Amino acid sequence: MNEREKLLKKVQMYSFAVTDAALFLDTHPECSEALSFYNKYKKLCKEAKEQYEKAYGPLDVDSEQNNTRWAWVDGPFPWELSAN
Repeated sequence: MNEREKLLKKVQMYSFAVTDAALFLDTHPECSEALSFYNKYKKLCKEAKEQYEKAYGPLDVDSEQNNTRWAWVDGPFPWELSAN
């Protein structure tokens, strides 16, 4: 597994944890342990995403930062097999 794949897997893993914790918090809003878990993995996800995007470009259209041209389409897109 190359570095790009490792970073993408890390982003996916942290993103899943954040989504799962958010769903749990929807039904258990007073659970401080779940909120701590959510905050920890949200931070880790943000850091991993920033690391990936710095090295390989945006993971989603909202991450596009180029003001002079639309670089999002330079691909491969993260979900394409050639990117993994």
